Amino acid sequence: MRRLIGGGFLACCLSFVTPASGAEAEKFRQSVPEELSEAWERLQQALQDWGGRLKERFGSRESSEDRPVISQLLRYKDYLGLSPDQVKKLEQLRDSFQRQSIRNEADSRIVELDIETLLDSPTVDVGKVETKIREAEKLRADLRVARIKAIELAKAVLTAEQRKKFSDSLESRGARAPRAGQNPSAKE
Repeated sequence: MRRLIGGGFLACCLSFVTPASGAEAEKFRQSVPEELSEAWERLQQALQDWGGRLKERFGSRESSEDRPVISQLLRYKDYLGLSPDQVKKLEQLRDSFQRQSIRNEADSRIVELDIETLLDSPTVDVGKVETKIREAEKLRADLRVARIKAIELAKAVLTAEQRKKFSDSLESRGARAPRAGQNPSAKE
């Protein structure tokens, strides 16, 4: 219901500001200063990002089953029979990964801003752009590796019986176990 209301609200907002026909759109582009056009593009991107976060927050049951592994383990702590010490260690792993993920995301955004700045100059220094792109990809790879390490450390906290029980519960719900390097999430 919330998703339907949010989608309707967004559609109404966009219908007021979006021109109805192609000809009107062309007139609109010609009469709008470049700064306003750039601001409009940033607003559209922000709305898309916001929509993605809403989908994550209010998504269907499927999205809750695709939760990060450590968060799933903590959610099912009673079912798995985790000891207080195990819960504490898993929470520490999750929190540590969240901190690292937040730092990594901030660094990535800064690198992307640097790339945009380099591309906006009249003559693009391809070498500098390439260096920044490689830096952005290294940050992404570092986060994937950190996620794999966090998951493996979390698995080491569990007993063999708990690991089997968790794996079986994922299969019985029809969810596949998340692959270790897939979609690094700050919720780990």
